[in-house]
Amino acid sequence: MTRPADLLITALAPAVWGSTYLVTTEFLPEGYPITLAVLRALPAGLLLLAITRRFPPRAWIGRVFLLGVLNFAAFWTLLFVAAQRLPGGVAATVISLQALLAIGMAWGWLGTPVRPVSVVAALAGVGGVGLLLLGPGAALDPLGLAAALGAAAAMAAGTVLSRKWRPPVSALSFTAWQLTAGGLALLPLAFFAEPKPPALDMVHLGGLLWLGLVGAAATYWIWFRGVERIEPAAVSMLGMMSPVTAVALGWIWLGQSMTPIQGVGAAVALGAVWVSQAAYQTPRRLASSEPPPPRSCRLTPRRWGVS
Repeated sequence: MTRPADLLITALAPAVWGSTYLVTTEFLPEGYPITLAVLRALPAGLLLLAITRRFPPRAWIGRVFLLGVLNFAAFWTLLFVAAQRLPGGVAATVISLQALLAIGMAWGWLGTPVRPVSVVAALAGVGGVGLLLLGPGAALDPLGLAAALGAAAAMAAGTVLSRKWRPPVSALSFTAWQLTAGGLALLPLAFFAEPKPPALDMVHLGGLLWLGLVGAAATYWIWFRGVERIEPAAVSMLGMMSPVTAVALGWIWLGQSMTPIQGVGAAVALGAVWVSQAAYQTPRRLASSEPPPPRSCRLTPRRWGVS
């Protein structure tokens, strides 16, 4: 059974990711999202590599590179395209479909049974995020929608494959490998697609330190630790903590208004997260509550001469 402590610790990661919008808009220069993504991922990955001093074996390089692309390079790039071409509420709502996609991928790649209550919770979570973020002027750009769906698929696939391809190393080493691979994959794209960024001042450096050390190194270590211990479909639902945190920070830090409908949306999203976690713990709880077999049916090692 998943321990509540593991759920709470893992939920910290998407909750912190909800600060990305605030930090990016208030503390970092505009117009360099891919370059900033490189500066967020690559130094954090190299720092963790220096700490762990463990590199992926040759047989794992292809898998690590693919995971780094899915979890960082593809996800962050497609997220940027979606944010450019769609209102933020539409982009976040479509990307929240990643929880539903993860259920299907976990069934196909890991053989995880599909629980109807989990599907309902995922759909309810998407609806909650929509109530939280969508406004009356939401527009639907086809390319933006495709990018948002691609970002959702990349995040879901990265989460499920991180569970399927768990190497026999610590979660910290696994995080270091993926962050480094994702940063290296983004590096040529940033070099050719964006102009040279301006000189960074102390405010910019503070924002990058937050996104790199806390928003990447620490939180992705927490996230991949959770992927090891929690069902992928359940851990993906925790991603809905991110838009809830983003709206809460906008209300607290930026003085943005929060409507009653948004409050309902936040409650629905959080309720869906809770239901999804309960759904993946219920079977084991039921199994643990079954009465033990009669004494006459128990076999002890001594009785069969096994030491």
